[in-house]
Amino acid sequence: MAREMRRKDRQLENGDIETVLHKATYGVLSMVDEKSQAYAVPLSFVYLGGSLYFHCATEGLKLDVVRQNPHVAFCIVGDTQVLPEQFATNYESVIVLGKAVEVKAEEKEAALEGFIEKYSSVFREKGLAYIQKAGHATTVLKLCIEQCTGKARR
Repeated sequence: MAREMRRKDRQLENGDIETVLHKATYGVLSMVDEKSQAYAVPLSFVYLGGSLYFHCATEGLKLDVVRQNPHVAFCIVGDTQVLPEQFATNYESVIVLGKAVEVKAEEKEAALEGFIEKYSSVFREKGLAYIQKAGHATTVLKLCIEQCTGKARR
């Protein structure tokens, strides 16, 4: 669904997109199942090695839908500031399109460690122990990025 951005003056360059991908704390994963029913869910994520990673339980609607149709969209909203007197908002956002696949073994563990670094770095040792204890009850999905665009009003 490649389409030229209408407001090119707000288009983010790759470096700015990566900054948003590293610092934003959540996004919304959008999917469509085999019956063309849309489903979207807010998720925490980590950006590692040019891909996005999500974690979830070992079963549930999100996994069912991704397994039926792995083509997904992920919308991230970074910093925002409402400007009431201007009837506007400063914002930064990134839209990622790609294919979600389940990862295992070393890649799964690296992604889970990435979550510890991003969200709980002060508790790194405790987090690594938690991964060893509960990692088997966790599924990790990798979003292989096919298209990524960013936009901002600052």
